[in-house]
Order: sequence, then structure tokens, then C-alpha cells
Amino acid sequence: MDTGTHLVFGLGLAGLAHIDPVVAQDPTVAAAVLFGTVIGQQTPDFDTLFRMKSNALYIRQHRGASHSLPAILLWALLITAGLGLAVPNLPLWHVGLWVLLAVVLHVGSDIFNTYGTQAIRPFSERWVSLNIIHIFDPFLFLSHVVAIFLWAVKLAPPEIIFPILYAGVVLYYIWRSAHHYLLENRLPIQDRTFQQGEKYYLIPTVSLNNWNVVKRKMDGSYAVGELRQHDLQWIDQVSCDDHPAVEASKSHPDIASFLYFSSFACAEVREHPWGYEVRWADVRYQHRKQYPFVAVLLLDRNMKPLDSYVGWLSDARLCKKLGLNT
Repeated sequence: MDTGTHLVFGLGLAGLAHIDPVVAQDPTVAAAVLFGTVIGQQTPDFDTLFRMKSNALYIRQHRGASHSLPAILLWALLITAGLGLAVPNLPLWHVGLWVLLAVVLHVGSDIFNTYGTQAIRPFSERWVSLNIIHIFDPFLFLSHVVAIFLWAVKLAPPEIIFPILYAGVVLYYIWRSAHHYLLENRLPIQDRTFQQGEKYYLIPTVSLNNWNVVKRKMDGSYAVGELRQHDLQWIDQVSCDDHPAVEASKSHPDIASFLYFSSFACAEVREHPWGYEVRWADVRYQHRKQYPFVAVLLLDRNMKPLDSYVGWLSDARLCKKLGLNT
């Protein structure tokens, strides 16, 4: 989820913690839990600091080890220990359990996005992404804002507000999961071009009723479309080039990082007088017939790297950055 949603989740969990009598009866404990849940909801994303080193390292590491099973326990222990050192005589078991819940819900909510996490490390480095909830979900964000407002102005006690909120959140996740499952399994029936063996992926958008669709064909190419109000429309066909430059690009660290993360990468080769431009794009992320999540490698005629970029950019900005003619 986005940083703002993680923030309101942290505040919401601090409100929910008032169902624990130890928290509700002691303002100092309640304040410690508030700090702990807010920090716990943000800490796994500290891997954003890898961006200062390079985009490629950030893409390879973001939501990776920092969202793994050992990291969940480590973050909870570190935050709880820090609170224990800052505030003497805290009931650490109570505080620690709420902090742990905050970290678990951060990783758990990220699994429902398209980007996903490596939440099952160290057992597997597979990226787990359920494609059910958009990285920013208006219902989740606004429902938390309303609940926090009611708590702040004391219109109702937190031990009433927040159990109702999170019961609604659980029901929302169940409904969205079931809705996604039904829509995705109906796509082969709706698609008149369907051929046996093709695989469909339904990608969430900010709108509840609008989805992006990716179809992986048997030849390795993709069809990209939209499901709007249950109406399926294909808007682009993406073919993956088979060229020596594509194979050569895979050994470059930036491209390797991109391919480590994405199993929906498709390469396009453009030939120039000076050599080759190999552009890998993740077809899950489509905006106005462009694919802004890319890894690009420039090679000379001898397949030696000249320049590279990996990250999020429009076509125009990418060409300007790499000095290419549009």
C-alpha cells in the first residue's frame, strides 16, 4: 500500500488496541502503542533507502527481505525494544503484540497489491502478489480517516469505533477477493479471441468497477486490455522480440534486477546507427498505451553496454534521459 494508507492503518490499530484493558487504562501505554503501531506500519518500507544507491538495487530489494518472515519478527522486536528503553516499566508483551500486528498487516496488505512481496522468504524467493487491491484504495483510506476523526473528536470510544472499522475491512477484503476471483475466471468466456492455454490476469485500479487485464498467450506475447463495467476491451498487443541483443542484455545488473522482480517483462529491440536499444517493460503497468515501468540498456554493435536505466518513466522522459531520438 502507499505510505498514507500505512499511516492511517497505524493510527487505526492504535485505536483498536483500546480493546486491550492494559492499553485502555494507561495513557502512557496507549501512547507507546500508538508510536509502535505507526512505526511498525512504516518500518518494512525502510528499504526505500536503497534508492539512494541505485534504482536497480531498490527494485531488487524493495518488498524483498524487508518483508520476509524473519524481518517481520525482527522489526517487531526492534521497535518494542526501543519503546521499552524509552519508557520504563512498559508491559512489553502487550505493546509488542500490537507492534507485531502492525508489521504483519503491513506485509499482509502489500501481498494483495500487484507489486507484491517476498513474504515467504526464506522458504522461497517467489514474489507473492494477489492483484486484488490497488496500491491506493479509497475505501480503505477514507474509512480509516473517518474512524480516526470520530475518535479524535470523541464522538464514540475507540473500543467501539475500531472493531467496527476492522470488521468492515475484513469483509471488504473478502468481497474484493471473491469478486476478483469471479471476474478473472469469467474472462475466457467474455473474450472472443480466447485460445486454449492462454492465461488471464486481472489487475486492480483505483476504481472498484474498472480493472486492467493482461493475457499471456501461448507464444509468449501479451494482450493488454481493460475491463470497464464488465465490458472487456483489448487496447494493445505486445510481442516480445527474439534478438541476440535481448539475450546479451540479461547479464547486465540493471536488467537482471528488473527480471528478478518481474515475471511479466517483455523486451523490444530498436536498432540505431551506433548499436541497439533493448527496452524491457512490465506489461502489468499500462498507462495510456505506455508502459512506464521499464529497464533499458543501450548496447554498441559489439554488444557492449553504453548506458542503462531502470525504473518508472514516460517514453518522452526516458528518451530525454538516455539521449535518444523520439
